[in-house]
Amino acid sequence: MPSFLFDHIALSVKDVGASIAFYQKVLGLKEIENTASDSKTRWLSLGEGKQLHLIPRPNSEIKTNKAVHFALKTSDLDAFIRYLNDLNIPYSDWPDTPNKDYVRKDGIKQVYFQDPNGYWIEINDDIQTH
Repeated sequence: MPSFLFDHIALSVKDVGASIAFYQKVLGLKEIENTASDSKTRWLSLGEGKQLHLIPRPNSEIKTNKAVHFALKTSDLDAFIRYLNDLNIPYSDWPDTPNKDYVRKDGIKQVYFQDPNGYWIEINDDIQTH
């Protein structure tokens, strides 16, 4: 069987411009060229060749729940939480307690928040793999 590596995640979004602005401001993601097509889909770099593709679907219903999320890790979760507070972006722990982080059984601390389309994002301090 061949091996596999993560390449990208694609999300349907109501307003691609607002979504790009959110991911650039909140996560510092850089927009990169959409090399696949001339569509209005826009790409952001997640680093190391990984990408976030934002596909405009202004008339589509977007259904979300916290169990379906993507996660990014940072070396300074406390600084990121302060940044979320500065931006007035609500966050929660896994059980949905507002403005609270969550420490998993393995000691990894995490928070969850939503993008403008309702997609859940986890940020954690899994520095063991940095």
